[in-house]
Amino acid sequence: MKFTTILAGAAMSIVLSAVPAVAQDYPTKPVNYIIPFNAGGESDIAARLQQPVFEKQTGQSMVVQYLEGAGGAQAWSQLNGMEGDGYTIMGTNLPHIIMQPMAQDVGYKTEDLTNVYFFHYTPDAIIVPADSQFQTLEELVAYAKENPGLVTFSGSGTNSANHVAKETFDRLAGVTTTYIPFSGTSPATTAVLGNQVQAGFSYTTAALNQSDAVRVLAVAADERVPSFPDIPTFKELGYDMTGGAYRGVAVPNSASEEVRQQVSDMIGEINADPDFVQKMKDGGFVVIDVPYGEMEAFMGERRAEYEETAKQMGITQN
Repeated sequence: MKFTTILAGAAMSIVLSAVPAVAQDYPTKPVNYIIPFNAGGESDIAARLQQPVFEKQTGQSMVVQYLEGAGGAQAWSQLNGMEGDGYTIMGTNLPHIIMQPMAQDVGYKTEDLTNVYFFHYTPDAIIVPADSQFQTLEELVAYAKENPGLVTFSGSGTNSANHVAKETFDRLAGVTTTYIPFSGTSPATTAVLGNQVQAGFSYTTAALNQSDAVRVLAVAADERVPSFPDIPTFKELGYDMTGGAYRGVAVPNSASEEVRQQVSDMIGEINADPDFVQKMKDGGFVVIDVPYGEMEAFMGERRAEYEETAKQMGITQN
């Protein structure tokens, strides 16, 4: 009996010692990375920068796919119907995943989404065509005051970071402008370039990608962004306005705690790659690290912030 107990204990030790080794095997096959927006936007750009680092570190492929529509809701409403084995992950955005369910039934609730990592944010920025009549933010504000509602802003989706920024700007500047939502940053920027709108609430990343085709009037960061050293912040111009879009990764809610941690660790390793970090900074992104273990606190802070904004926008919380 005693000998049997010893054998059982030894067997249990072997099983337990094998568990970390199993965890370290992830991934053993390609990972599908679903982007809920059009190709060419910030979510796509970030994924394309993550892709080679993932493949270098794991020896596996990262397959980027697109499931755009309804400002991301088309994809997020389908996430939990997908396999929760860690081989399907999906990009998520703030404030989208908090603001959208507040405003209407979009097929998912914020708490339905299992976020495992947030890895960057992009500051909001006002852009206009390079040949725009508006040379400065002050000129745009003056025109908007003289012509209520005539200034049109494109932006990435309804109840998105761009939408929040536009409403905040209107309040702080004492103006009334018109917001026109698009299905992603790329088509919203195209609308600016094609003079379909007079201006766009975009991000530093999109502005950088357009180079001389657009003029940036202001950025919503605490300090000037290195990629735009000559562009003032809203704060410098007298508007207490900072913020932008946070982007992360979620897994289906059927994923085990082990899988959630594995995916979080994987994204964290990519975020720690020096070349990746430099490319992100060069592209106008601000790298952050919010792993799975810190997600509850992070989301709680963001929710409190966006609930206040929702009240200002007249959004009824569902």
